[in-house]
Amino acid sequence: MNGSRQRLKIRIANSSGFCFGVKRAVNLAEEAVEKGRKVYALGPIIHNPQEVERLKKKRIKILADINKIESGFIVLRTHGIPLNIHKKLIKNKNISIIDATCPFVKRAQIIIKQLSTGINFKNKIVIIVGEKIHPEVVALMSYGKSGKCVVVENEMEARNFKGHGDLNIVSQTTQAPENFENIVEILKKQHKVKVHNTICKATFDRQRSAEKLAKSVDLMIVIGGKNSGNTTRLAQICSTNTNTYHIETVNGIKEKWLKNIGSVGLTAGASTPDWIIKEVEKKIKEISV
Repeated sequence: MNGSRQRLKIRIANSSGFCFGVKRAVNLAEEAVEKGRKVYALGPIIHNPQEVERLKKKRIKILADINKIESGFIVLRTHGIPLNIHKKLIKNKNISIIDATCPFVKRAQIIIKQLSTGINFKNKIVIIVGEKIHPEVVALMSYGKSGKCVVVENEMEARNFKGHGDLNIVSQTTQAPENFENIVEILKKQHKVKVHNTICKATFDRQRSAEKLAKSVDLMIVIGGKNSGNTTRLAQICSTNTNTYHIETVNGIKEKWLKNIGSVGLTAGASTPDWIIKEVEKKIKEISV
């Protein structure tokens, strides 16, 4: 048996797994079902396929089209939904809304709406630093004034930005602080800007914790949905410091990864439940001995 495997140390990042907003959303959905209600969710409540599947087994039906809901309770996912769809749901008296939008996302929505409609911001452009197709950003855009709200994903897009006037800059809540700060600095060179940092503290803490751990181990395994933006960013951050693999479940682990190494670090995205993290930790322990 490989001697190095017997000495394999497993370390878990201090900040990892479910954040407050995700935990709140899952609890709200489960509480509704326990009260015997017919519960729907418009799109995945969180970005973790395995946890979404677990919720489905609890009779929480995931739908893509609100027109398919005639009555019952609908859970608004943590990422929020576009404003026009929200208004349509409110008008339907047969539907009761359970708003599980993350409080940090809700805060960003309110800020964008204020910046777009306030008299003092009439001629200013709102820049959202984030991923254009991410559900959170799609929802955030809907709170901005048409033609006055623009998404910038990266430094290249910031350099190529041709808008005129002063800028108000906000962020997708799960953005990497470095990307946000770099884009702000680029836009500052050509525009007068005001920064509204809407990055979630839980996201920041997980990124810093993962980065610190990655610098002290031989291998990092990042656990979470491949569709999760914050988990993907954890993998990107870790990979700049050590050999890193992004897996969704214990089935993604390959035994060869653990050969001839002394330590492995584990971290998980804000939408990754504890039960998946524990399964991964258990599997690594079994392989190591």
